[in-house]
Amino acid sequence: MSDTTAAALEKEDLRRTVADVLDVEEAELTDQAHFVDDLGVDSLMALEVMVVLEKKYAVKLDESELKEVVCLQKAYDLLAAKLQDA
Repeated sequence: MSDTTAAALEKEDLRRTVADVLDVEEAELTDQAHFVDDLGVDSLMALEVMVVLEKKYAVKLDESELKEVVCLQKAYDLLAAKLQDA
């Protein structure tokens, strides 16, 4: 298996990556913390997160899918599905 398979998707690693991009503490980035309502993420920050995740996990995310990613758990679920289909 390569590093870009579903096995490489680890939630705590994803949490560290997203927290780093958003410049928030990992503890604030709970699975259900809403990016906009709870963390104050704007559209530019959200786009930056998606670009980083696309590069890191070698996936392509559609604009419609980006709108679904409102918390870490949703991001994890979407990436897991993308990597499984790859």
